[in-house]
Amino acid sequence: MRVAGVMSGTSLDGIDVAVVEVSGRRVKTIGFVPSPYPAAVRAAILAVSGGAGRPGGLPHSTAAISRLNYQLGELYARAVLRAVHRYGPIQLIGCHGQTIYHEGGSNTMQIGEPSILAERTGVPVVSNFRARDIAAGGQGAPLVPYVDYLLFRHPKRMRIALNIGGIANITVIPPAARPEDVAAFDTGPGNMAIDALAKEFSKGKLSCDRGGRVGASGKVNRALLDELLADPYYRRQPPKSAGREQYGTAFVTRLKKSGLPLRDLIATATVLTAATIAIAVGQTVGQTSWSVGSADLIVSGGGVHNPQIMAHLAGFLPGVSVSTSTDHGVDADAKEAVAFAVLAYRTWRRKPSNLPSATGAARSVILGSITL
Repeated sequence: MRVAGVMSGTSLDGIDVAVVEVSGRRVKTIGFVPSPYPAAVRAAILAVSGGAGRPGGLPHSTAAISRLNYQLGELYARAVLRAVHRYGPIQLIGCHGQTIYHEGGSNTMQIGEPSILAERTGVPVVSNFRARDIAAGGQGAPLVPYVDYLLFRHPKRMRIALNIGGIANITVIPPAARPEDVAAFDTGPGNMAIDALAKEFSKGKLSCDRGGRVGASGKVNRALLDELLADPYYRRQPPKSAGREQYGTAFVTRLKKSGLPLRDLIATATVLTAATIAIAVGQTVGQTSWSVGSADLIVSGGGVHNPQIMAHLAGFLPGVSVSTSTDHGVDADAKEAVAFAVLAYRTWRRKPSNLPSATGAARSVILGSITL
């Protein structure tokens, strides 16, 4: 079955569409088309996202959220139609939607009206993936681990799939793992704080620290880094999830209150991302009988393009083999879009695709809602 997976993550860089051929457990990526968000749309999403206004709530009107919900539906449809024009017809769409609020284990909200997407493309749409896992007692995240398990499981080596988007998360796949053996959770910040600081540093000219150049020019402030690493989240046992509520506007404001130059804050935030990932990997491997020497860290997401993050990871995890998902046949920029194509296929086939060992749900459930 040919399925388009649509992903727009917490980094807010745009809409990714992957066209995938799925047959049982076999997954083949046909093509990938990224579509950057217009600056005005990115600003509108930030304005209504959790962490943008008063703590614990969405401060903006329901009218603003409703209008943006329909606008994103149109943008998703255009992105999918571009992919169809390039790679041929599809039979199903899996659309994650744009998260504007996530409180793991309690509630979540993704917008991007699926009815618009179905109407414009003439193809059924699976959306709202996270809600059913939360209803079953889970965090509603992370949901990609089932696909990581399909793509990267190895008979003899531990595989740790790391995605560095706005938030960083890992999927731990022991050798010859069964689905119930897989663990996954959000490790903490990915690119989110770095992106916000880079935008301010460049007076709006940069949406991210391209090539890690700004971070490389700054000095890591050890006192601030130690203060940030003291957050108990990093040592809390999973399941756990994080979002813009923890690492958005309020977090960046906290960093700026230190009075440090922005380039030093970017350098410090970059090390924080790598260090918190390394803490998570070290804790996870340390709880098993497998040594770091038999572990592969397979990285995807925007963070693979930041040499500073990648270099710090290699330094913090000297015994772990670090590669990208592209090295394993899955485009590092497309992996999450590929994942939601696979999750949609599972939903269409009435098959569960959350991993209770990852999300904390009481049972495996069929994810999402179908718009015909």
